[in-house]
Amino acid sequence: MIIGTAGHIDHGKTALVKALTGVDGDRLKEEKARGITIDLGFAYLPAAGGKILGFIDVPGHERFVHTMLAGASGIDFALLTVAADDGVKPQTLEHLAILDLLGIGNGVIVVTKADLVSDERIGDVTSQIKEAASGSVLENADILNVSAMTGQGIDQLREYLIAAASMIHARSAEGRFRLAIDRVFTLSGVGVVVTGTVLSGSVHVGDRVALSPSGLEARVRSIHAQNRPADTGRAGDRCALNIAGPAIHKDAIRHGDVVLDPALHAPSDRIDAVFRILPSVQKSIGQWFPVRLHHASAEVGARIVLLDDKSLRPGESADVQLVLDQPIAAGVPDRFVLRDVSAQRTIGGGKFIDLRAPARKRRTPERQARRTALAIDDPRTALSVLLDTPPFSVDLTAFARDRTLSDAQVDELASEANLMILEARDARTALSRERWISFAASSRERVAAYHAANPDLQGIGREQLRLMLEPRLSKTAFAVAIQKFSDDGSIALDGAFVRLASHHVRFAPDDEAAWNAVAALLGGEERFRPPRVRDIAGTTGRAERDVRRLLKLAGRLGWVDEVAHDHFFLRETVREIVAIAAGIAAQAETQTLNAADLRDRLDNGRKVAIQILEFFDRHGVTLRKGDLRRMNEHRLDLFGNPVLSSVDTYGGESSPVGRSDFKSEWGSEPVPGGFDSHSPPPTFPKGRA
Repeated sequence: MIIGTAGHIDHGKTALVKALTGVDGDRLKEEKARGITIDLGFAYLPAAGGKILGFIDVPGHERFVHTMLAGASGIDFALLTVAADDGVKPQTLEHLAILDLLGIGNGVIVVTKADLVSDERIGDVTSQIKEAASGSVLENADILNVSAMTGQGIDQLREYLIAAASMIHARSAEGRFRLAIDRVFTLSGVGVVVTGTVLSGSVHVGDRVALSPSGLEARVRSIHAQNRPADTGRAGDRCALNIAGPAIHKDAIRHGDVVLDPALHAPSDRIDAVFRILPSVQKSIGQWFPVRLHHASAEVGARIVLLDDKSLRPGESADVQLVLDQPIAAGVPDRFVLRDVSAQRTIGGGKFIDLRAPARKRRTPERQARRTALAIDDPRTALSVLLDTPPFSVDLTAFARDRTLSDAQVDELASEANLMILEARDARTALSRERWISFAASSRERVAAYHAANPDLQGIGREQLRLMLEPRLSKTAFAVAIQKFSDDGSIALDGAFVRLASHHVRFAPDDEAAWNAVAALLGGEERFRPPRVRDIAGTTGRAERDVRRLLKLAGRLGWVDEVAHDHFFLRETVREIVAIAAGIAAQAETQTLNAADLRDRLDNGRKVAIQILEFFDRHGVTLRKGDLRRMNEHRLDLFGNPVLSSVDTYGGESSPVGRSDFKSEWGSEPVPGGFDSHSPPPTFPKGRA
C-alpha cells in the first residue's frame, strides 16, 4: 500500500513519517535549511508477512501544490494532517479537495502536535475537521491524535496503517504496464534511474519499454520495488527502474514522462473528460478557459472547451474537451486536476473518458451518446454500450490501448460478448454478433437491388457499397468483411466490384461470338502486348467503332481494362502484371521498380510498360516518385484477389505487402472513391502521378 501525506505547511507531515518509519523525508539541503518539504520525500515501513508500506511525503506550501499533485496521483491511502495548535488551514482544504477530485477515498485524518494543546482544543480542532471533511471522500475517516515529539499515538497509528493495508485490495496487475516518472537521476556505475508509482500492469527485468510522449525506447536493466531489489514491479508498487537505450540519458527524460509498454505509446493532446468545478471557486468557467492540467506526475497548459453553450458554474459537473499545449501519456479512466494559470488555486477535476476526442461535431447527439458510453469505467459494460451506439462498431485495438488492457483481457472480453472481430493489419474492428448478422444481410440485399436496377453491369463498386451500409466501416475493415462474404460463397468479388455469386452477365449472341474472337487476340503469348482497337478491327474485319463498343462493354463487365486509349488488356492479364510488378519491387533493395524493369520482364517495349505503370498510378496500385514506383499494399487486390497469393509467390517474405517503412515518404492510403475501370481517374497531389 502506498500512503500519501496531505495537509497545510508545517502541520507535521514529515515529522510524522519519520516517527512512523525512522526515515527523514526531507533529503534536500534547502529543505533542511528552510524546514519545509519542497520535493517529494519517500520512506518505507516493513510489516508482517513481508509486506512493505510506502510513504510519499508531499509539500504543504501553496507554491508546491503541483508537487503534491504528482505524489497524490499514485497513492492508495491518504494521511491528512491537521496541527492541533493551528487547526484547519487553506492548504488543508485544498489538499482535501484534491484527494476528493482524485477519488482517493481510503484514508485517515491525524491531529498532530497533540502534546502542545489541551484536550478542549483538540475537541475544537476535531469539530473543524469534521465540518471541513463533510461531503468529501474522507467524510467518514477516523480521526487520531498523535505527537511526533513525544511519541503519543504513534504506535497506534502505525498499527492502524498496517491493518488498513491488509484490508485494501491490491491493484490488479493484469493490464499493460505504466509508471509515471516523478524523479530521474543517474548513479555512478548504474546509469539512468527513474522512479514513480506503477499505475497499471507489471514490469520485469529485461522488458522493452517506451518513454511517452517522447517515444524513446529503453530496456529495463534492474528494478527496486518498495525499496528492495526485485525482478518484477507491479501495479501499486513504488518502483525505481534502471533503464538504458540508445537515446536514454538524464536530460532526455522529463518529470511527467511515463514509462510504459510500447503498445501503449499514443500521446494525447485533445481529450474528452467529465469535469467537476469546485463549489469554492468564485467565478463561472467560460469557453476556452485557460488552466494548468495535472495528471499523474505531468503538468501542462490546457484550454477547456465547453460542450454546452452555457458557462460552467461553481459546484457543477459536465462533459468538456481539454485541448492541451503538449501531448501527455494518459489512460481511461485516469483522474486529473485543473488549477488556474497563476498556480494559486485548484479549480476542479475529474476523469478522462476519450483520449482521441474529435475536433469537430463534438456536440451532435451521436457524439453525446458516445461520450456517455465512454464514461463507463468498467470496460465490459463500456464496450457493450458502445456497440449499441452509433456508429455501432469499435476499434478494439484503440479501445484496449487507451484502457491499458492486455491481449488476454481483450480476448476474454471478445469471447464473453461473442463479438465479431474484423482483423486488418494492426487494426481490429469489433461488432456485436447481432449487428454483424444484420450487416451481412443488408450487404446482400443492397447488391441484389443493384443487380435488379442494373442487370447488364458486372456488379456494384466496393466503395459505393461501403457507403450504403450501416455500420459505416473503415475501408480496411470493410475489405475484410466482404472477403468473409466471398469466402462463404454469398457474394463474389471481381476486382473493384461486388456481385452476388449467382449473378452472371453475358453478351447477346452476336456480341458473344465477336467477343470470343477478340478475346483470343488479347490473350495467349501476346497478352502483355495486345493489339489495339484498329489492329483488332483489321484482323477481324470489323469496324473500329464496333470493336471499341464491344471492348468498352467488356470493360463495364470487368473482363478487360483500358490501360491506354484504345489499348485493352484482359483483366486476368492485368492481375498477372500486378503480381509481376510486386515481385520486381520485392526483389529490389529499394523496394521500387521503374519502367525499364517492367519492360524487361514483360518484353513489351518501353512505351507500353510506361502506359501500364501510368494506368497503375491512376488507380493507386503504384505510388510514384520521379521515375520510381512502390506498390501500394492497400490496392493490390483492385483487379482481383489472386494477386495477393501471386505476390507471395514472386516476393516471398521480402514482399512489400505489409511493409510500413515507406508510408511517410510515399503515402499509403487507398485512393478515395473506390472508382471502377470505366470511371475517370482521380486527381493526385503533385509528385504522385
